[in-house]
Amino acid sequence: MNPSITKLISIVIPVFCEEQNVLKFYNRLEQITREMRNYTWEYIFVNDGSADGSYLELKKIAAKDKKTKVLDLSRNFGKEIALSAGIEAASGSAVITIDCDLQHPPELIPLMIKKWEEGVEVVATIRKKIENQPLTRLIGSKLFYLLMSKISEVEMISQTTDFRLIDKKVADIFKTISEKSRMYRGIIDWMGFKKEYVEFDADARAEGVSGYSYRKLLNLAINSITSFSLFPLKIAGIIGVIITFFSSLLLLIMLPTYFIFRSPFFSPLAIVAVSNTFFIGIVLISLGLIALYIGNIHNEVVNRPLYIVKDRLNFD
Repeated sequence: MNPSITKLISIVIPVFCEEQNVLKFYNRLEQITREMRNYTWEYIFVNDGSADGSYLELKKIAAKDKKTKVLDLSRNFGKEIALSAGIEAASGSAVITIDCDLQHPPELIPLMIKKWEEGVEVVATIRKKIENQPLTRLIGSKLFYLLMSKISEVEMISQTTDFRLIDKKVADIFKTISEKSRMYRGIIDWMGFKKEYVEFDADARAEGVSGYSYRKLLNLAINSITSFSLFPLKIAGIIGVIITFFSSLLLLIMLPTYFIFRSPFFSPLAIVAVSNTFFIGIVLISLGLIALYIGNIHNEVVNRPLYIVKDRLNFD
């Protein structure tokens, strides 16, 4: 790539209840991009159904700065969908996705673009630590990536984030992917392409609280597991075989003991209880896991649009 040619870089920023952070983030981003004169820029803010004044703040910025574009979604569709909406609207030679809470440092953007200019197609970031991160989130994150590293067919590096740069060819392929239950970074990792990582220490949130509740994080983890691994279905079968095997052995001991040797050690009720407990356990485990996959199949078959845009600012 020839750095002397002016290229358009798209920066996609999902926003959910970030009224106090939007302007701070914009000003900090402007300080970085102003110094990179070899590029032109478009900022695509995706307002994901914010209940506060985030959209009003975005309108003020867009009124003063025509390179700031705003997609206002009709409701809260979730961060993964907001990222998808922004990438679909992006037209740059590279697309950078970054959070608005200032935990993703915009100061890394020049380094990410430098790696891209050297031929790297995906520049991902790894968060080494987060200032004031709750212990429960830290433990949950480590357990999630440990589990995914064991069961997923896609390599997922621990503590990677949605703060990443993707080449236009990667973005174009991402736009063709239609699955509804999605994990942005997981899909990008699944694609392959030449990738490098950049490490950073995340600051505490500038203002407000995280839009990712524990419930949303749990849903994301479940969607990720069922989207990128068949292992839960396989483990259900393995558990079923193990339970059936040991219950058969136990019944082989109980039945002769009771019917042949007439021992009172095992009663008929105990035999029935053991049989029912083990077989009901097999059925419940299998049905519970299969239900997760059927839920994903249902979401795909319904074929609703990923998102609905209520308003657009500064799009031609």
